[in-house]
Amino acid sequence: MNKRKTNPTSPNVAPSQMSPLCIDADACNPRIPHSYPRRVLLAVSGLSPQIVTETIYALTQTQGSPWFPTEIHILTTTAGEQRARLSLFSKDKNWFAKLCAEYDLPPIHFDADNIHILHGSQGEPLEDIRSVADNSAAADAITAKVRELCADPASAVHVSIAGGRKSMGFYVGYALSLYGRSQDRLSHVLVSDPYEHNLDFFYPTRQSCVLETRDGGMVDMKDAKVTLANIPFVSLRSGLPQKLLHGNASFNETVEAAREALAPPKLQINLRERYVVAGGKTLKLAPTAIAMLAVFARRTKAGQGAVPAPNKEVPDLEWAQWYLAEYRICSGGEWASAEATQRTLAKGMDGRWFSTALTRLHQELRKALGPVATNYCVHDGGKRPRRYSLQLDASAIQFIS
Repeated sequence: MNKRKTNPTSPNVAPSQMSPLCIDADACNPRIPHSYPRRVLLAVSGLSPQIVTETIYALTQTQGSPWFPTEIHILTTTAGEQRARLSLFSKDKNWFAKLCAEYDLPPIHFDADNIHILHGSQGEPLEDIRSVADNSAAADAITAKVRELCADPASAVHVSIAGGRKSMGFYVGYALSLYGRSQDRLSHVLVSDPYEHNLDFFYPTRQSCVLETRDGGMVDMKDAKVTLANIPFVSLRSGLPQKLLHGNASFNETVEAAREALAPPKLQINLRERYVVAGGKTLKLAPTAIAMLAVFARRTKAGQGAVPAPNKEVPDLEWAQWYLAEYRICSGGEWASAEATQRTLAKGMDGRWFSTALTRLHQELRKALGPVATNYCVHDGGKRPRRYSLQLDASAIQFIS
């Protein structure tokens, strides 16, 4: 870890260019990533750990609004871990400390413990990513790390895809699309020739420092050009169920959930078995909830329009008949329950009963589907007088048995 106590701004940056850090994460501006109190640089790396120092240099020295990380994490293989540890932290090389000292960077939490080795399907450390199983395990580990870092509302995460195998860069970029927020960023670092791919180059130095090129020539490291290429990404986070945002879902499970969120909604209803297929998932619903959903699904398939709710004070007999027709089917052999409901609604359904049943339906859908549930909830039209309907095409609804 860099424990130097230094000025929190680089000598090249005027204090007026720096936004004050947020004390309250909720008050931070997502359009100003450097205002967040926790700023995390996450990089995938293979045998070129210099992408870390190059990226730090680019973020802090070449941007109109410099971004100073408070911590750094690397995802790599066993071979990559050794290369990163020895070149960035060893007494002989120590390129990370050299960069921090030369550019007077503020303290950054980064040491050997922040270099995370990817593991295979059997839990073994990966020396390289060669097989389908290795790729799958690496994808899950990378996704888990991105999900973890993006779960903190006080953090702004900057992901670099500059290092590692191409599949690693793809996975970390895709994971950021799945879990990233407005304050998070994705980038690639570009290094000018002949410094690119030179294992002895780590960043442009302030003072003259001679470097030997692969063809035997000599160049000065202070003349190198390092550019940060920001990569826009589309965030799919809002379409994921809450349990995927905070759970341990695999890469494939998360991608499938995102696909369902973007796919045209389709609804299948099996009243006798009391389940629906919505958002690509099979959901068991309570009789009260599925009967209410069936009423609106039946009306939509029949081409009937939106309908007002029953009056709060005056029971509506027609509404009771619609509802009980569906409830009798889904109650199955539980006649006592069906008869009790029938007695309750014998004189009609009032607005309070309607509201309770509709609320239960929406709660069950949202718990199982997250934001995707909106496609299958009953809408009230958004204005008064309220008129209720499903916002689905008739062709998207199917009753099955």
